[in-house]
Amino acid sequence: MKIAKAALINPEENALYGTAAVMLSLFVFAYSSRFGQVSILGYYAVWLPLVMLDYKRVLGNPMRSFWIFGFAGFCFLSVFWSPAPGVSLRTAIQYLTHIICALIAMRTLSVATLVRGVIAGCAVVLGYSMLFGVYHFDPLDGTYSFVGAFASKNQLGFYASLGLYFAYAGIMLMGMRRLWLAACAGTALLSAYCLLASQSATSVLTTLVIIAACSGLQVLLLLAPTTRKIVFASGIILAVIGVNAALTMGAMDAVLGIFGKDSTLTGRTYLWQQGIEAARQSPLIGLGYQGYWVQGFPEAERLWEEFYIGSRSGFHFHNTYIETMVETGVVGTALLALTLLAGFFGHLKRVLHDGRNLDSMVLFGLLALLLVRSFVEIDIMHPYHVGSFLFYFAVARLSLGSRVPSPAFERARFLLERRAHLA
Repeated sequence: MKIAKAALINPEENALYGTAAVMLSLFVFAYSSRFGQVSILGYYAVWLPLVMLDYKRVLGNPMRSFWIFGFAGFCFLSVFWSPAPGVSLRTAIQYLTHIICALIAMRTLSVATLVRGVIAGCAVVLGYSMLFGVYHFDPLDGTYSFVGAFASKNQLGFYASLGLYFAYAGIMLMGMRRLWLAACAGTALLSAYCLLASQSATSVLTTLVIIAACSGLQVLLLLAPTTRKIVFASGIILAVIGVNAALTMGAMDAVLGIFGKDSTLTGRTYLWQQGIEAARQSPLIGLGYQGYWVQGFPEAERLWEEFYIGSRSGFHFHNTYIETMVETGVVGTALLALTLLAGFFGHLKRVLHDGRNLDSMVLFGLLALLLVRSFVEIDIMHPYHVGSFLFYFAVARLSLGSRVPSPAFERARFLLERRAHLA
């Protein structure tokens, strides 16, 4: 039986394949350290071959999205001054191909398919952690927390955050019904349990804030565009004033106390200080992409020992901007930050201008989550990470323009392509 190529690359016809591909990708991102290189090959296998079906349609016009590769390009350049050039080159290649896979997904999937895929992927990832997960003792705060099948509770918390957010998006924004409504509800319950069990204050707080913000923004969509923008701007001003007042009255310490944390954020403030000191060694261009956390390097070994990281890997400064400053300097940090802000404000502009653009509403909420987390995590600057995959999917979506072809138009084009294929 022949399968028309459009059935795999047409966003209106490939919901089954796209959902399965996203679900597999999330599982690989979560557990590639457990299953090895063969799982990474599986990730590439579901995206890269689509280029051979119709490279013009799958890759699109590269001139419209060249700016997205700014940070990845600078990572390649950093190989020339990196203290570990082999590590920098290998990781830069992985990061670039990872971005290409995300852009292929963006060109071939609808946002609704992405939402279904993430919901299914989070359910599988969290379900696996429930079956094979363990509890770890944290020597820094003296508590036990559920880390699932991950090495860190923060990773488990991030997938739980994504599960809750995309379940919300599936029900409240995409209006999913029947089987997918049940899937959203089940994933939300599983995610909520894992989020609480992980005791990750970062994931709990950011998830609550983003879902609340998106719910408020969804109410604004009932207003006319002009009124919507005025109310939104007023809300931002009031929120800033309210947050400043709350911080002045000690709200931060009270919130952290609920999670058993102190003002040092379990040693993160000290870690940030160490990162800032390391960034001063080469403030303009950095030490080299992935050139700091290398086994055998004195400063990395010292911090691994101080923070009880026995594996001597998988550690970072818990701040995207400090991490990029250390590795790629001011130049790399600016390139990555501007890309994130361009996606955030680009989708926000579409939401405020056109309340019917639910795709941008979903992607705006996702980028808002990544933006808030960027101050305490590094979700978007490493290859084979769910955060960077979704980040480049969302940002690159702006290159398609705000006008999306209607389902009738896509259906007609699909039928013509299938007829030509069979002929």
